[in-house]
Amino acid sequence: MSRGKSAATVIVPTHNHAATVIACLDGLVNQRPSDGELELLIVDAGSTDATVAQVTAWQARHTEIAARLLHVPSGSLADARNAGAEAAQGDLLLFIDADCVPAADWVATMCSSFADPAIVGVRGAIRTTQRGLTPAFVQAEYDDRYDRMRGFATIDFIDNYAAAYRREVFLANGGFDAFFAAGEDQELSFRLAEKGYRMTFQPAAVVDHRHDTGLGSYMRRKYHQGFWKAPLTRLHPERMVQDAHTPQVLKLQIVLLSLTLGLALASLLGLVWPWAGWLLLGAGAALATLLLSALPFLVKLARRSPQLALIGPGMVIARSLALGAGYLAGTIHFAGALPGQRHPVIPGWKRVIKRAVDIAGALVGLLAAIPLVALAALAIKLDSPGPVFYWQVRIGENGRPFRIAKLRSMIVNADTQLDELVDFTALSAEPAFKLADDPRVTRVGRILRRTSLDEAPQFYNVLRGEMSLVGPRPEEARVVSLYSDNQRRRLAVKPGITGPMQVSGRGALTFNERLALELEYIEHFSLWRDFAILLQTLPAVVHGKGAH
Repeated sequence: MSRGKSAATVIVPTHNHAATVIACLDGLVNQRPSDGELELLIVDAGSTDATVAQVTAWQARHTEIAARLLHVPSGSLADARNAGAEAAQGDLLLFIDADCVPAADWVATMCSSFADPAIVGVRGAIRTTQRGLTPAFVQAEYDDRYDRMRGFATIDFIDNYAAAYRREVFLANGGFDAFFAAGEDQELSFRLAEKGYRMTFQPAAVVDHRHDTGLGSYMRRKYHQGFWKAPLTRLHPERMVQDAHTPQVLKLQIVLLSLTLGLALASLLGLVWPWAGWLLLGAGAALATLLLSALPFLVKLARRSPQLALIGPGMVIARSLALGAGYLAGTIHFAGALPGQRHPVIPGWKRVIKRAVDIAGALVGLLAAIPLVALAALAIKLDSPGPVFYWQVRIGENGRPFRIAKLRSMIVNADTQLDELVDFTALSAEPAFKLADDPRVTRVGRILRRTSLDEAPQFYNVLRGEMSLVGPRPEEARVVSLYSDNQRRRLAVKPGITGPMQVSGRGALTFNERLALELEYIEHFSLWRDFAILLQTLPAVVHGKGAH
């Protein structure tokens, strides 16, 4: 690593890391990205031990390295990381914790993942050389999650110990939220995933870490994680259901342990009412179910060592207890409004109601549309050769692709002619297109589009959970790839069959007018607004303004 133009910047935040920071820095000495130079920023967040003196002495021994020591007054590592990102000169930001030691090829491996220009974030892997059952159990947990993450083409969860982002995207999204004392790394990745940005897991980018050495430190860390998970899931309720990192069975185990403890306590009422003593059997059944749910993980532990398998059940119970207690405490602590101006796009309870309305509305819509679709299918077949239905990949909530269903309103192989009609390289300012006199549209297709009957099969997409009755209209992948960071905000919710654009002019609107309507809908979402748009949709269809 030498001085010159930086292709990447490694940021090492520190706060009282005198015991570990030098080993971390030594591991970065001979590293560099595959192309360009590497910049190293050490950002101290108000250390009160010998961290600053040790880093200064290390710099004096390595004058050939483009390394700078920065200072932030607070003890927040999130503030330290953000300050490093602001000062960085590299296009890529690589974050590593001061208690980690990178493998010799860590920088090059992390940077190589950005060869795909669509990737904006990368998560590396962690390992340990420690001996002992608790560190071995912690490593087994990480490896279990890595097994899960390998099954995802893109991820929504990046840990800070070995993380990388494109600097432009990182800064455009405000970096880490320093409100979170833990989980700020998850929160940032959830925020980026909300906009449909692609992030990936790179298991070959390895750092060595010192794990918990005893049950007490392990449970304290898990309690802390659970505590800060409460406000995190308030801001991102959709991640309460699933994320790329957390096994679904872990949530089940927390619920089962809570049920076990609740039934066990209730069984004490058997001292007064004998029948309540039977609740103890329920507690035993809940605990047995918990351990049964952990069996696949316990088998993995047994493959590592018999000793790990023996402590496994107790550690699983301890983990569920600490996480559950922390989450309960966090829920109580953050029961009021969260600090700052941020709020979830759609709060958890509203998401449940919106989904229930979607299912009911889609069922009614499908039943009502059957005779009309049957007549339309006959007309399509008589008018032009080809299938009745047309399937196309569109981009949905959080950038997830799905196949949208429509009645065919164009000639067969119409997609192959699109490049002749639309110059996609000219769509950077307004990434959308609508052809008023599209020559590919059939005679019947014009009627279907004028009446929006071609959209009727999308009630099927609503039932599948890929779309909603109300929301922004879904776009094609190559159009979404042209979006700016601000335009990506329209991907925060499920796309809709109808939406603010459909009742405000449809194709007659410019992209910026449409975007303003959709972002206003997202930022001020209400269930009443959804009902109002549904009521306005039929008159808008009858009027036909902007229908192409």
